[in-house]
Amino acid sequence: MNRREIIETGLSEAKLVDKFGRQVTYVRISVTDRCDFRCVYCMGEEMSFLPRADILTLEEIGLVARVFSELGVKKVRLTGGEPLIRNNVMSVIEEIGALPTLNELVLTTNGSQLSKLSKGLVSAGVRRINISLDSLKADRFRQLTRTGNLETVLGGIDAAIAAGFSNIKLNAVILKGRNDDEIIDLVRFARDKKIDISFIEEMPLGDISSHDRGESYCSSDEILKIISATYPLESVDDSTGGPSKYYAMADSNSRVGFISPHSHNFCGDCNRVRVTVEGRLLLCLGNEHSVDLKDVLRSYPGDAERLKQVIFDAMDLKPERHYFNNDEDPQILRFMNMTGG
Repeated sequence: MNRREIIETGLSEAKLVDKFGRQVTYVRISVTDRCDFRCVYCMGEEMSFLPRADILTLEEIGLVARVFSELGVKKVRLTGGEPLIRNNVMSVIEEIGALPTLNELVLTTNGSQLSKLSKGLVSAGVRRINISLDSLKADRFRQLTRTGNLETVLGGIDAAIAAGFSNIKLNAVILKGRNDDEIIDLVRFARDKKIDISFIEEMPLGDISSHDRGESYCSSDEILKIISATYPLESVDDSTGGPSKYYAMADSNSRVGFISPHSHNFCGDCNRVRVTVEGRLLLCLGNEHSVDLKDVLRSYPGDAERLKQVIFDAMDLKPERHYFNNDEDPQILRFMNMTGG
């Protein structure tokens, strides 16, 4: 089916396939650039946030999610900043959770709001959540997040477990000299809670001053070796539709995952795109290839078919891969909170 035929048939049979043959079935949508934490690898200490008029409304986010689901996307992840601090965010979560063609609505959070919202999230259709947790030491947690309270997050994790999500996963970014001595403690914590954990190599996004990324970089291979000395790991084929490579432990149901954009590039089977809080469709985390969806949404309000066509055409812009190098100045100057964590 060529593009002319797709336009004439209203995109009813269209799928999002890029020029390398990869089908996009997963979209990450940022609902806010704001966060109640200031994690050192995600933001600068002093941040300027977008004016309200420059970010997508909740109604626009809901339409974007619906259009993606009608184009064959089966998984939507809501991110931020911290998605759960946006006013009335539960309304759009409920709307997306009710989409009939969507298989899975998931969420990434820092955990600060989970004590209040976990039950509502499950009721709204959120099945899985990822919770950021980089340290189990209160003082260090405060240093890494600049503003976060560890006890609040630990309480949120317990509330999420009690609420009955089908899966809960911790996300930990390990920095040499900052928290690399807690790798085993974090795995042990996940085992005790009977939840999963993924270790993520730091993304070189945004110009930060809190640490030297080249010196603090800790590869997945290094972490795997450290864990295996205490908890032998066996590679498994489990997948949640994202980039994590999972390992199992013989004496626990908790899985250990690794997201390795530097050391083990996973671009060959990339099935993901992102929509930033300002409505830019990012075709790759590590490149600036993008399309302005906000312009379409506001120039043609409610025109779902036009939005579908723009998203469909954008697949030709998706690059083959990214190139991350911690030894150079960041090529991508947008911070992770702008990109969507």
